Amino acid sequence: MKNGATHEFGYSGIWRQVTSLAENASPSVRADAGDTFKSSISHTWINDKRDYPLLPNSGYFFKTVSELAGWGPLKGDTAFWKSEAESQVALPFGDTGITLTAGLRGGLLYPMTLGGGSQPQASRINDRFQLGGPNNVRGFRIAGLGPRDGADALGGDIYAAGGASLLLPIPRVGKETPLRLQAFINGGRLLALKNPNSKKEDGSFSSSSDVTGAIQKSFSSLTSELPSCAAGLGLVYAHPVARFEINFSLPLVMRAKEEGRKGLSFGVGIEFL
Repeated sequence: MKNGATHEFGYSGIWRQVTSLAENASPSVRADAGDTFKSSISHTWINDKRDYPLLPNSGYFFKTVSELAGWGPLKGDTAFWKSEAESQVALPFGDTGITLTAGLRGGLLYPMTLGGGSQPQASRINDRFQLGGPNNVRGFRIAGLGPRDGADALGGDIYAAGGASLLLPIPRVGKETPLRLQAFINGGRLLALKNPNSKKEDGSFSSSSDVTGAIQKSFSSLTSELPSCAAGLGLVYAHPVARFEINFSLPLVMRAKEEGRKGLSFGVGIEFL
């Protein structure tokens, strides 16, 4: 496009397995065990105006990903609409090499009916969002946020996460190098959609109006309660291939059953909160 944004369309047909369960696997994981086939179409939109995506000094970034599975002729044995949005802005402090970056992410998985049925399907563990880890909400273990059953992370259907980092040049190293000190704070919430009127333990849905009600209740919880969050200090190195981080993190707000990670953690990737 003329403004530099890119669009990507795709189709995927994926056979998935949840197998080789541990002896202490939770009932929730066992209920989703076995084979499933997902047939879906997707659209990705990216508008990246950052000067250097792995360690930006200025600019902004927007990305949306939407996926429609099991609707109409797509078939398969799972049906949902899944949408995720991400943004980041980088603000320089003059020519000092000091940069403030801030980012927001959010996502929703909307259960749909399969094959012309009337009852929306509950989401499956291999389709839900996961949150926590050194590449998104630092200070928590991988998949450490959100619903759990015993030791197992179950993922969630709706989430919001955000963070801010102050990046500073290392003394005597210089601002021209891709090496920075980092001070950060980040947090998020990950929730499962459950029908408050359902008498079943899994909170399943009997109609699309139940799904809408569950989304409204979950969104209210996202906006009215404090997110689980952590703060810390670290070292960032932006290699041409990937970004490397080593951080010391301290969880500040953590809910029951969530898994924080106080101390050092190492992350490598191309996307960080």
